[in-house]
Order: sequence, then structure tokens, then C-alpha cells
Amino acid sequence: MKAALVALTLAVAAGTAAAQPASTLTVYAAASLTDAFPKIDPSAKYSFAGSNTLAAQIRQGAPADVFASADVALPRGLYRDHLCSKPVVFARNTVVVIVPKGNPAHVQSAYDLRRHGVKLVVANPGVPVGNYTLQVLHKMHLMSVLKNVVSRENDVREVLAKVALGEADAGFVYSTDARTVPGKVRVVKIPAWAQPNLRYGICVVLASKHKAAAQGFVKKVLGRRGQRILRHHGFLPRR
Repeated sequence: MKAALVALTLAVAAGTAAAQPASTLTVYAAASLTDAFPKIDPSAKYSFAGSNTLAAQIRQGAPADVFASADVALPRGLYRDHLCSKPVVFARNTVVVIVPKGNPAHVQSAYDLRRHGVKLVVANPGVPVGNYTLQVLHKMHLMSVLKNVVSRENDVREVLAKVALGEADAGFVYSTDARTVPGKVRVVKIPAWAQPNLRYGICVVLASKHKAAAQGFVKKVLGRRGQRILRHHGFLPRR
């Protein structure tokens, strides 16, 4: 009787364990990866935002398993402080100026942003795209256009939305983001010589309770299929 009871208890426990779903991997990723990453792994749980915001949350103990940043500086900082694995570059990108479809301010080049009355929207300093924007302006000797900034946003998708809705005459975003709203914005290219060294870095958060799965996600991003999906969304090869 006692043996039968033990066997029944073990069977119930085994059934309960089997019924419990596997833990979902949590990926903190730059807002510019919103469209691409779920195509690489639709089963993961994603938190998309400005990379600097996500890095700060990880420092505060947020339950992230993977961190994918629109730069390498932020994950390197986490690595230096023993909060994530050594980051790996997984993609590159470029910065562009976008204008609303009707282009009411007649912006034809970045130099037109100097004109009085042009309403410019950019990301905050500290957000990778905000930092890259400042690098572009410095290289092109256009720091004076900052006087035309009417809004500073927390991530690249917020900049994109402001321009797409016609709330600004122009904004600086990644070329990949401009592709996500066809027909709503026009792209004004930045010269190749003014482009920053724009690389995306990914790492496993060391506090993760699912390190094997997190490492598996990183491998998916770096693998052939993951890289093909990123290129399909306009990202450049990681070299």
C-alpha cells in the first residue's frame, strides 16, 4: 500500500512538471530591432527601448537574459562591470535624415537643417542614435542645427513617429527604421564620409537563470538564418 502511494505521488509530481511550460527567454533589445528580432526567435519575450534605458534596467537587476544594443559601448560597460558576457558585434547600420512625405520644409540635404524655422527632432544624448546624430553633425560641421531642435526623444522609434506624423520637419534615425514606414517619410542620405562607426553588440546577462538558452539565442542571431533576416530588414553585415 505504501509503495503504491509513493508511486502515485511520483507520477503526479512528474505530470505536474511536464505540464509546466518552459521558461520564456527575456531579451532586452534596441528599439530599432523591433521588427527583426521576433522573426529570428518568435518564442522569446522582448523588451524594446532605448539601449541606454535597457542597460540601466539591467544594472538595477531587471530580469533580462540577453541584451542587444544599438552600440557596443553599453554592453562593453556591462561586461567591464561583470554584468554580462563579452559582447559580440552582430550587425551594422547607417544614420539618415527623414522628412515627412510632403517635405513641407523642403529639406534636400542635411545642410538645409540650418535654415531658420526648420523643426528638427532628435534622440536624447546617451541614446545610441542620439550619440550617432551628434557624431554626424560634428563631422559635417553642423552643430548649429541643434538650435532648431524642438523635441528630444527616448529612442529611435519615437523620433520616427514624430516625423511620420508630421510633428517635425526632419529627424535623425537609422536607415532600417525609415524602411518600416514606407510612404510616410522620405529619406535624405548622409554622406558616407560623415557616417559613424555604427555597430550593434549583443551579450548574455550574467544574472540570467537561463544562460544556455540565452547563449542559444545569441547563436541564432549570429547564424546564417539570423543574419539573413537582419539583412532583409536593412541591417548591414557584421563583418
